[in-house]
Amino acid sequence: MKEFIDVFKKTFDFSGRSRRKEYWLFVLFTTVISIVLSIIDVIAGLQLTEDIGVLGGLFSLLIIIPTFSVTVRRLHDIGRSGWWVLLTFIPLIGWMTLFIFSLLDSQSGTNAYGPSPKESYSDFATAK
Repeated sequence: MKEFIDVFKKTFDFSGRSRRKEYWLFVLFTTVISIVLSIIDVIAGLQLTEDIGVLGGLFSLLIIIPTFSVTVRRLHDIGRSGWWVLLTFIPLIGWMTLFIFSLLDSQSGTNAYGPSPKESYSDFATAK
């Protein structure tokens, strides 16, 4: 849950790096919340169309920028430019490419986008 909140705290931060854990927990929580809101939309009769409900639509608008920022930071973590996020506009091939990129392990050490958050975390954990 901490990672989910951290993504919202860094909504407009497109610099730095995000670990796989932060990215995938954000994806997990947003997916679960979207499903729950969709169910509520159907039960309460708040659907605008067959696919979009009021609550789900508002939530989708709320998470657009945090989703792009965490994706850009995730790309930075594997040593790629944030411009790769534009692949989302290419159906299927772009989505699959970004999915594969999101699964890759962090680039060790410091890269052009900053120090590895994975190593910073492990250094902190061993210092305790």
